[in-house]
Amino acid sequence: MAHRRNVELAAAIREAGWSQEQTAQRFVRVAVESGARELAGTTRSHINQWVRGVRPSGRAPRILCETLSRGLRRPVSLAEIGLTSGPAAMMAPQWAADPLTVLVDLGGMDVDIERRQMLASSAYSVAGLLLPAGSWWEEVPERARTRPPASPRTTSAEDVDSVREMVAFFSRRDQRRGGGDGRAALVAYLRTDITAYLSGRFASDEVRREMLTAAGEAAYLAGWTAFDASEHGLAQHYFTLAVRLAAEAEDGPLAGHILRAMAHQAVDLGHPRQAVDLATASLDHKRYGSASPREKALLGVVHARSLAAAGDKQEARAALRRAESDLSGTAPGDDEPGRVWFFTEASLAHETACTLRDLGDLRGAEAAFTHSVRTRGQQAFARTHSVTLGYLGAVQAQRGALDAACATWAQALDAMGGIHSGRARQTVVQMRRSLSPFRGRGNSTTAALDARARSVLKDVG
Repeated sequence: MAHRRNVELAAAIREAGWSQEQTAQRFVRVAVESGARELAGTTRSHINQWVRGVRPSGRAPRILCETLSRGLRRPVSLAEIGLTSGPAAMMAPQWAADPLTVLVDLGGMDVDIERRQMLASSAYSVAGLLLPAGSWWEEVPERARTRPPASPRTTSAEDVDSVREMVAFFSRRDQRRGGGDGRAALVAYLRTDITAYLSGRFASDEVRREMLTAAGEAAYLAGWTAFDASEHGLAQHYFTLAVRLAAEAEDGPLAGHILRAMAHQAVDLGHPRQAVDLATASLDHKRYGSASPREKALLGVVHARSLAAAGDKQEARAALRRAESDLSGTAPGDDEPGRVWFFTEASLAHETACTLRDLGDLRGAEAAFTHSVRTRGQQAFARTHSVTLGYLGAVQAQRGALDAACATWAQALDAMGGIHSGRARQTVVQMRRSLSPFRGRGNSTTAALDARARSVLKDVG
């Protein structure tokens, strides 16, 4: 029987820098440690068969994931090594997919407990970051205009306002409580009400475009909350869907907003060059040119952060200066989309600090993080506030100011009550790593902080 070569598994082994013989040896070690002694006889020949497309059986796929996770020092899912069939495998980003179909399928999987587990573990795909060709952006709006209605209802301007109101509610909730809180309700709203609005007729072409924009913002928010909850493959699916809806709406600034989020995610996951490509694309054409000053600043500062992560120091500093200039150009009463409500002086300072940190300017990063903390509304932005404090403490620790770092981290833990955020959780994990050299050395301050951080990990995230 002929099999399709498992190129994903081959690529993961190659990324780990192993031969098939070395992979087999490590696999056996993990199998024995895991109690899967039936796999102790696995050899290079077995690995070769799996790469050639023969699917491993029993516990072997999970042991293979664990083996590669250890080698790559990051989680590796079944989907990433080509061993998932069914829903998660079918949900790879597809720019050609009909967005209404994706909305129903993706939303249905997301709210179903059993299928959601599979979807949440789907791999973040670097290949999925490749954007469609220029002609795609021109063809998609025409396809949207000619899509036949699937229901007799007529979507009105009041319906658009309703969606905007709901998205604003969920966006503010995300800032207060984190992406892990309220996601199910947002996804259910996307799958039911928003799908119904998009499936009908429209009172006018303007209403059609505005509803597509509102739907794109909702899909983006579903992606952002998944990203904040550290469900990165799931976030990528929603971001891809949101870009498609923005393209159908011919809303360049919204497309730029979403591409900026994808760049942010790529930076956090250690793909700086792909992040630069995405951030650069977010500034193309009307995405930046037609954006409000506040949104321009947001796109620009993530571009700066991507450049810094990629080691492009001069370009990163120039991009920072441009973002600062853009934000200084905002004024009360500006006509700007609701999605940028959160991006204030404190937000710019946070992203500036991350950029300076990645450039190696720890003194500048500490000053910018401190400015962000002092200027942010703590209650409305509790999640981001806790993350900023976590980052500030890490920079202080790097600079050798352990007492200051411990005081800052204590504030971060204070701010995490009621927050459900993977990013906030990661700051606590990093905090404990930074404190690990001081365990057992009789320092009561670090011991108490470490114990408290361990307790917080049970609730946040």
